[in-house]
Amino acid sequence: MDRLRIVGGHRLQGAVTIAGAKNAALPQIAATLLSPYPVELTNLPQVSDVENMLGVVELHGAVVTRTGHSTIVDAKAIVSKETSYDTVRKMRATVLVLAPLLARFGQARVSLPGGCAIGARPVDMHVKALAALGADIDIESGLIVASAPGGLKGGRIVLPSPSVGATETAMMAATAAKGETEILNAAREPEVADLAACLIAMGARIEGAGTHRILIQGSTTWQPAKHHGIPDRIEAGTYAVAAAITGGMLELTNARLENMASIVQVLETMGVSIWPSDRGLVVSREGPLKATDITTEPYPGFPTDLQAQFMALAACAEGASLIRETVFESRFMHVPELMRLGANIALQGTTALVRGGAPLKGAQVMATDLRASVSLVLAGLVSSGETTINRVYHLDRGYEQLDRKLGQCGADIERISA
Repeated sequence: MDRLRIVGGHRLQGAVTIAGAKNAALPQIAATLLSPYPVELTNLPQVSDVENMLGVVELHGAVVTRTGHSTIVDAKAIVSKETSYDTVRKMRATVLVLAPLLARFGQARVSLPGGCAIGARPVDMHVKALAALGADIDIESGLIVASAPGGLKGGRIVLPSPSVGATETAMMAATAAKGETEILNAAREPEVADLAACLIAMGARIEGAGTHRILIQGSTTWQPAKHHGIPDRIEAGTYAVAAAITGGMLELTNARLENMASIVQVLETMGVSIWPSDRGLVVSREGPLKATDITTEPYPGFPTDLQAQFMALAACAEGASLIRETVFESRFMHVPELMRLGANIALQGTTALVRGGAPLKGAQVMATDLRASVSLVLAGLVSSGETTINRVYHLDRGYEQLDRKLGQCGADIERISA
């Protein structure tokens, strides 16, 4: 397996191009299975999660044509065959093909998904959303078996919590259901609104995406479509932390301030300056880092996908920071690895007390999931000596050429292939 070697102590300066949002691209790839017409998706990030999802739709018979960051998916001749565990075990997002296959064929068999070990993340809300539209759902030998012989029918879906994945499943199913569907307590994330924009380009009629109440008129008349995905706010937030933690200055090309309000607020509280540029955002820090408290929440709150990165930042701040994780119950596996680098962190349940200011020192560390991996990279950038991060295939799931982008801005970082 590849690993990263980092020699810390270098101030980052330059520009980083923010790629398309992985978490927006995955449901859009799944949504192409709804339509018999080609769909062109542009601004797709070149990461392994996207490649895996494209592989999933290819296994169902879709023709996928890749050209750089653009991909055309033609699902005219797909077949409703089973999505096996070997296919879906690498990431949880593959459960998103369940609704399109069910809507297209009236039946679907999809293995229960795998992915990062950051919590249970059950699929029960996906199942209940489909059941509210008339689907019969069973779990058989690790498979989700769904059927709707008479077709899906519009209805009211009330989500017990604003789950992004369940909202996306409900939206895709509702576009093919007969009649109107109302989704209440829907997720408000920009990635959900971007899926709605993609579906609308494909012919769907959707109102309210980005709010807690979404209305969809079903029985969509599909059409050829082209959709340009939004930039990745999590990648932008990660590079913002890279600038802050090294006391550097980075321009984040393509980053959108309107999708990063909670992130910017925390950074400014910690003594980081952020302002818009003609191409995106500029992030800079000259003075000391200040401790602050953070609680992860659904959008527009602070994103759980940046919790690990900000914990690395808090480890370098003056004072104590309290970080509460309310979205995933097991998202602190990076803590022991950060402590190997010298971070002073005390865990109690879903709360971490980070006492900052102690100098970090390079060591051998192990990546455990996607966001944990990049938190170790960030800590390595300011650790004295050499840090080696093992199992960096996690990084490749969601960050496009991370080592190259950091290296171009002054980091001493090298990928070592096994």
